[in-house]
Amino acid sequence: MQVCVSSIAELYELNKEFGDIYLKDGQYYYTFTNELVDIHKHFVDKIRLKDPQSGKTLTRVTEVLDCWFESGSMPYAQKHFPFGEKDRFTNTFPADFIAEGLDQTRGWFYTLMVLSTALFDKPPFHHVLVNGLILAEDGKKMSKSLKNYPDPELLLSKHGADALRFYILSSPATRAEDLRFSEQGVEEVVKSVLLPIWNTYSFFTTYANIDGWSPRK
Repeated sequence: MQVCVSSIAELYELNKEFGDIYLKDGQYYYTFTNELVDIHKHFVDKIRLKDPQSGKTLTRVTEVLDCWFESGSMPYAQKHFPFGEKDRFTNTFPADFIAEGLDQTRGWFYTLMVLSTALFDKPPFHHVLVNGLILAEDGKKMSKSLKNYPDPELLLSKHGADALRFYILSSPATRAEDLRFSEQGVEEVVKSVLLPIWNTYSFFTTYANIDGWSPRK
């Protein structure tokens, strides 16, 4: 029997019969510590739940890996190794490089290294390319609920994809530093980079056509 709990409020409701959690002034506390509910393992292991369907008492599964842990098996799992495509795997492992955000230092980078070291006694990649995080202009994480970022479709429609590409590629994000995304920055790329290139091209083609010049001549 399994129950998936999606919030502390739901955890409280399912635990009511046992009284391990109590509600005070809009905050949830553990009865056994009188401290705010902390959902880390050493606290949650003590919580009992009542299955709303069967009425049985449930406790947390004691040994659970991070749900992303298996992401580290990507190099061989995607090739069904060792059950198939052995040559295809051995010819491409370790990878020349992997690329991800800085936040994956303790995520994908870590699980790749742990599993590869345990299984093959060597790292799964030769180089790591790390990009920084792209934040909202106020420095906070971009959020749909906060709507603290410009609409991507409107941004592309107004300034074009090349302006956005150049803005990102020339930003601190390519040096593993955080970028506070600003539409004004994209506009500046259009003014200082793309328009001068376009004007140069337009000037050249205008007089090349007048003179009948062709690069094939």
